[in-house]
Amino acid sequence: MTDPDPRRRRRAQGALETQVLAALHEAGGPVTAGWVQDRLAADLAYTTVMTVLARLLAKGAVTRRREGRSFVWLPAADEAGLAALKMRKVLDREQDRRAVLASFITALPEGDEQLLRELLDQATDED
Repeated sequence: MTDPDPRRRRRAQGALETQVLAALHEAGGPVTAGWVQDRLAADLAYTTVMTVLARLLAKGAVTRRREGRSFVWLPAADEAGLAALKMRKVLDREQDRRAVLASFITALPEGDEQLLRELLDQATDED
């Protein structure tokens, strides 16, 4: 039986973190947790927003600094940087990095494989 109250439905894991990060990117500068709370469409408690921000801080996805008596929050990187952080964290959890990278590379479409080669060449040139 489905719950008729949509506010009581469970969110997919990470969905709230994604919404909070999107709000921070939308802000374009440092904002308070209250600002984030106001921007989210859901009826979320301030403490829920703070919990999500604290989790994102622990993951390195956001930064904060004290302004007056509260903190202001910023995304740690742009969206591409956050995706790269997630990829590194997944890779870091695996025992056989070589096997994971080999599997990843062989599954890439041809255009992405070529792009990866170009980016690796570019990174080598910069060293």
